[in-house]
Amino acid sequence: MNPVKVLVISSIDEACKKEIIDVSPRIHLVDATHIWDARHILTRDESGAYSRELDLLLADAEVIYGRRPPPNMVSRAPKLKWFQTFLAGVDHFLDEELIRSPIKITNMGGLHTCVAETTLSMILMLSKGAPFCFENKRKKKWVRYDPLSVEGSTVGIVGLGKIGKIVARLCKAFGMKVFATRRSAKAGDTARYVDKIFPMSNLEVLLSKGDFILSVLPSTPDTDKMFGEKEFRRMKKSAFFINMGRGNAVDEEALIRALSEGWIAGAGLDAYEKEPLPPESGLWDLPNVILFPHVSGKMKNYERLINRIFCENLERYLHGKRLKNLVNKKKGY
Repeated sequence: MNPVKVLVISSIDEACKKEIIDVSPRIHLVDATHIWDARHILTRDESGAYSRELDLLLADAEVIYGRRPPPNMVSRAPKLKWFQTFLAGVDHFLDEELIRSPIKITNMGGLHTCVAETTLSMILMLSKGAPFCFENKRKKKWVRYDPLSVEGSTVGIVGLGKIGKIVARLCKAFGMKVFATRRSAKAGDTARYVDKIFPMSNLEVLLSKGDFILSVLPSTPDTDKMFGEKEFRRMKKSAFFINMGRGNAVDEEALIRALSEGWIAGAGLDAYEKEPLPPESGLWDLPNVILFPHVSGKMKNYERLINRIFCENLERYLHGKRLKNLVNKKKGY
């Protein structure tokens, strides 16, 4: 049978390479990270001998595995059938040429249970007044207060995807009520661990009912600045906003006003419009905000975990089965 050339364009260790090779004798693994990962990402330089070498490797690749593709991958890799990204989101590289092409794209969606864990930690820290305690610790002040209990409160999940469903399960374990929206929702839809599903047209109803509003939205033209002044004013003054989705789904200036003027009680953020978060951002100085440096999707042994998913997909590819985590390129996720 014909060999399948797998081109690796982001660094993985030797054990991961062996795991890929062991999937089948048909696998011909080529490591291009000395060209793309180690040099191209740092310099953004497409000129010189290493670029010509990369073109030769791309021209013969059937499968590419890495964090993000090189520029003009569609034209440079005419034999390419499938690109597997290391990431959950594809908005950073999904352009019109790639959308129109027949190339399949799969992501690491569903791996990030740790994102749901971080979400729950945000809910608990905000309800228990952790920012207040951190500030008192810094000032060496002993001030007692009445924390909130999450039991019986309502979390509104905007974007009931894989992460949202895990969050719903965890919140139910704490006795919380769970409302959610999803793009394809219709009246009467149900989901496990979710008390009520709202169509996106009823987003304002969900916002008005939630004690915790969680955004797990991808980056698409439809979600750009979905959370703005109107949405924050619709929330309860006692409610907390948590963003574990893409930063551009939030109008940060509106969020800063909402937090500083008391439209909402606080926020927990792991994604931002600009990253790293600029020093001049008003978010840094707000006492009712918890800031994570976009690390909720990171974990130890991440490389090994994603490699196992890739190898499982590679096995499916060789046997003509449907790939897992297949991206709908028109929707962008």
